[in-house]
Amino acid sequence: MKSQDLKAPANYINREISALAFNRRVLAQAQNKSIPLLERLKFICIVSSNMDEFFEIRVSGLQQRLEAGLMTCGPELSSPQQILNDVKHMSHELIATQYDVLNQNLLPELELAGIRFIRRDRWTKAQRIWLHDFFHREIEPALSPIALDSARPFPRILNKSLNFIVGLDGIHAFGRRCTRAIVQAPRLLPRLIKLPSEVSGQSSSDYVFLSSIIHAFVEELFQGMKIDGCYQFRVTRNSELYVDDEEVGNLMAALEGELASRRYGAAVRLEIANNCPQTLTSYLLAQFDLNKNDLFLVDGPVNLNRLMSVYDAPGMKQLKFPEFEPGLPPENISSDGIFRAMRRQDILLNHPYESFSPVLELMRAASQDPKVISIKLTLYRTGPDSPIVEHLLVAAKANKEVTVLIELRARFDEAANIALANRLQDAGAHVVYGIVGFKTHCKMAVIVRREGDQLMRYAHLSTGNYHDQTARVYTDYGLFTTDRALSEDVHNVFMQLTSMMEMPPLKKLFQAPFTLHQQLLRKINREATAATNGKPARVIAKLNALVEPEIIRALYAASAAGVQIDLIIRGICCLRPGMPGISENIRVRSIIGRFLEHSRVYYFLNQGAEEVYCSSADWMDRNMFRRVEVCFPIESPVLKQRLIDDIHINLRDNALAWILDQNGEYHPSRVSEEEEQISSQSYFLEKLADNKTARQKKMSHNHRLSEHWDYE
Repeated sequence: MKSQDLKAPANYINREISALAFNRRVLAQAQNKSIPLLERLKFICIVSSNMDEFFEIRVSGLQQRLEAGLMTCGPELSSPQQILNDVKHMSHELIATQYDVLNQNLLPELELAGIRFIRRDRWTKAQRIWLHDFFHREIEPALSPIALDSARPFPRILNKSLNFIVGLDGIHAFGRRCTRAIVQAPRLLPRLIKLPSEVSGQSSSDYVFLSSIIHAFVEELFQGMKIDGCYQFRVTRNSELYVDDEEVGNLMAALEGELASRRYGAAVRLEIANNCPQTLTSYLLAQFDLNKNDLFLVDGPVNLNRLMSVYDAPGMKQLKFPEFEPGLPPENISSDGIFRAMRRQDILLNHPYESFSPVLELMRAASQDPKVISIKLTLYRTGPDSPIVEHLLVAAKANKEVTVLIELRARFDEAANIALANRLQDAGAHVVYGIVGFKTHCKMAVIVRREGDQLMRYAHLSTGNYHDQTARVYTDYGLFTTDRALSEDVHNVFMQLTSMMEMPPLKKLFQAPFTLHQQLLRKINREATAATNGKPARVIAKLNALVEPEIIRALYAASAAGVQIDLIIRGICCLRPGMPGISENIRVRSIIGRFLEHSRVYYFLNQGAEEVYCSSADWMDRNMFRRVEVCFPIESPVLKQRLIDDIHINLRDNALAWILDQNGEYHPSRVSEEEEQISSQSYFLEKLADNKTARQKKMSHNHRLSEHWDYE
């Protein structure tokens, strides 16, 4: 058989194209009528937020590559210009569909459910009077309308802020003709205003957009002028932070400076109301140095993510997924004590189905237990009012040795992490900011406790962040262990991160940027050798993204050798499955549902001596070479089998799964009439969550999956 060129550009899917395909899958959830109505609205908001970041980071990066004269990008060797053309075309289609779904489906259905967004032409007299008063009391005092003339430069426009361009006709107070003005809406103003019941005239929840109010009363901002149109717009800017790690003397100070400049980076997208005249759109494009491909004419609010305030409003439970209480593991941690439970056996938690509270309990116990000497923890994202941070502050004030490695460069959480670092330092904790040139992305903690005449290490390793809020919506695994070798490895990684010196070889952990990549290649190649020798061989990986070319080529070679490979990849996947002679033994699926699939799990058959690992790392270049990551084995036979069972439930999912074909297209998994429908997320909810049904049924792996929630 003729050997295949595994490096051929046609073997790879462009990562930007794959990222947009992911957002199409998310948008499809908003179109799925079996999903509760406000959850569908939430998916619309998620797409809006995702697309903002896509333009801020990915599109702006492509633009910079083009300006730098780079000829190709990625293993598919596409030109930056061609990728830009493709992603802008796809983005226009995606965003047009997004607004169509909102206007044609969701808004009418929300109105039937008692949630109305009232347009200006539908205001009653009482509503108009109330809104006019609200405008004068709450909005007008915060506005600074800027008339434009030959002596007035176009104002600086904040990234993703709400603005209005107003057409004017007349002579202003100083005797000059004025044809245009800009009104900027301060970010502190609410974008949605809920009408009080006395002016709603019904029991429904009535909302009015801030843009509608400003539009309705804009003439009061320009007394004596004729208003010739008022149109909302928003500009998206390059938001990547640029800090020269080799030159900067103080990373925190440098980042604080860059955070200010992020608000005014180069423009990459302009969103304008679709009824804006071409003369004004052309004027705005010129001001932001953009072209027509960068213009998005939208039929509705320019920032749909603001609709999340409706989702978060009280009293809407009937329009959301049923509430659930995360379950606790069989080990009775609360009454038995977290340290005793960990000494007895390793504990593996599957969030959000199982509670994050044992993690909080570990930190609480460590902060208060007089036998605890030191606590070390990495923080990438943690959220405001984090209970973990409060426990660390208590520990530091109690004179325990508290070391926290905070990644200041966690994208879009930089400001929060800088504030967090200052709080911890003020309390007496040792705060380390990471390594020059590398983001610290691993999620781990180690606690040292004096027990008799010896010191005992208690370690926690996770695929996700120490963030108690995202732990309710992201799927992640967390391991509690007192395994001597594993906890010593965690200790040594911390020592390396703080001292930056070489440490003894790790016994059980794989670490990026040192050993993880080569170990993954070795294990994939080992499966290929087994298949070549006629033995069963299998690789399963659950990831957020698969991009790194050398790993993809190793998977292609293993597939060609006969290894059966299943990949569960939520987002970006640059591998093409199903190519004859290259990837015909590779199957790729993406699970999109109520929870964001965030866990990273690697499985290797290893000739029957199965190996299972969890990790903070996706299979991307950045995770392998530009981040500090850890990969940890699950060695307890019971926990290993549990994880294997879990991942096979993901592979059986035919309700939430999308299947990737060799052309780079995703298709919903199809269920025949004879098949039972399986939703992996529903299965884990009923199996693990501490809800009444689960307690009554005492569900096991053998319970009929067909009885689980049906989201499709």
